[in-house]
Amino acid sequence: MIKNLKKAQIKKMIMLTGDSLENAKFIASQATIDDYKHNLLPEDKVNEVKKLKVKFKNIVMIGDGINDAPALTTATVGIAMGAKGTAISAESADVVLLVDDLTKVSNIIQISKRTINIAKQSILVGLGISFLLMIFASLGLIPPTIGALFQEVLDVGVILNAVRAR
Repeated sequence: MIKNLKKAQIKKMIMLTGDSLENAKFIASQATIDDYKHNLLPEDKVNEVKKLKVKFKNIVMIGDGINDAPALTTATVGIAMGAKGTAISAESADVVLLVDDLTKVSNIIQISKRTINIAKQSILVGLGISFLLMIFASLGLIPPTIGALFQEVLDVGVILNAVRAR
């Protein structure tokens, strides 16, 4: 998962944990995580997320417990582990994984990036073609009924393009 996240251009991964230094150090080394903070209380996690938001703008926080809930709401996107996590973390998060499988996070990021690209593509193409059709219509090259038909075809095309974002 960490390798996939790095491929997805995630700049930095930091583990924020309430665990001891020994546990945090071991898990971070096993998972090849860039940095870690240990012995954190919930308010410490919130403060760390706020600092990271200033530095990186968009922050994704993944958590599973009640101690993660405040930081999940502070992050740009909060992802809760829903299968064995607490209900409060699921309520606080923007995304809830129904299986406790962190590898799904890289899938979520890939899907969201693809979805945004398709949305941008649809907006640009839709506006561009609509603009051209308006110019042709204003010059009298397209009758109003044909212009309306073109607009409907364009709308259906944009909707069909959006279906690719699954």
